[in-house]
Amino acid sequence: MDGGGRVVRSLNPFSKRQSNCDPAPSRWSYRMERLWLTPAFRKIVRVGMPSFLVIASLGVYFSDSDRQQAIADKYAEIRRSVEERPEFMVKLMAIDGASAGLNSAIREVMPVDLPLSSFDLDLEAMRKQVESLDAVKRVEIRVRAGGLLQINVEERVPAVVWRGPDGLELLDVGGHRVSALQSRAARPDLPLIAGEGANATVAEALALLERAAPIRDRVIGIVRISERRWDLVLDRAQRIMLPPEQPMPALDRVLALNEAQDLLKRDVTHIDIRNPDRPTLRMTSDALASMREMQGIKVNNN
Repeated sequence: MDGGGRVVRSLNPFSKRQSNCDPAPSRWSYRMERLWLTPAFRKIVRVGMPSFLVIASLGVYFSDSDRQQAIADKYAEIRRSVEERPEFMVKLMAIDGASAGLNSAIREVMPVDLPLSSFDLDLEAMRKQVESLDAVKRVEIRVRAGGLLQINVEERVPAVVWRGPDGLELLDVGGHRVSALQSRAARPDLPLIAGEGANATVAEALALLERAAPIRDRVIGIVRISERRWDLVLDRAQRIMLPPEQPMPALDRVLALNEAQDLLKRDVTHIDIRNPDRPTLRMTSDALASMREMQGIKVNNN
């Protein structure tokens, strides 16, 4: 009101609105300000949302099958151009430690056709392939500088000739098959073993043959009987029958008798020492007939 009692209206149309405006923030503004002060929310807004938009854009871009195929072809082209560089190409193969026959067998089974990129070589599969050969005990395969595929082989050494169910075979000292043998005359330098299960006890057979060194020139071979014991086979159709337990002392006893009394020069076919406490001699038919005649026993030859 002015001094005369009249009401004076303000000339500013916003004066009333400003007078009624609450200076405090609204509820939503307060909540947004509190939420923005949260570190996790700020990280989501600043990092998460842009990352999501980028990933979504890439997903939409790469969802096209033509683009996918083009990218795959380009990647394969780049990779092949790197793998086929001259410094990565394997051109030669060298095999050390193998005989001529094994060398040829290894080259036949090797699943590679050189020249070939070293990235295309599966060395572990190649090692297993070479080790599958009977004559190979151990093998090492690696790629050397200059594009050389180096194969180092440890070959099994034949120790005996085994006459088994499948014919003649060469075995190493552990009883592992080395190769087949066409005839005994092909390896006369190796001792002959025979019988089922003899391949599982090659070491024992070799030990017995070594102990029989004094009569080595008469030994034809050694036979496994019932997978339990050994018979030492000699010329003149003689056989030393050894016990299943402690065959070494039993063989030593026979050798001692032979040295003292020339036992193996007598007309005996079998020296049965399976029972060391009661050794038995089996004589030839002619010697048995002569002995019976000397004892006055009539022998019927029919």
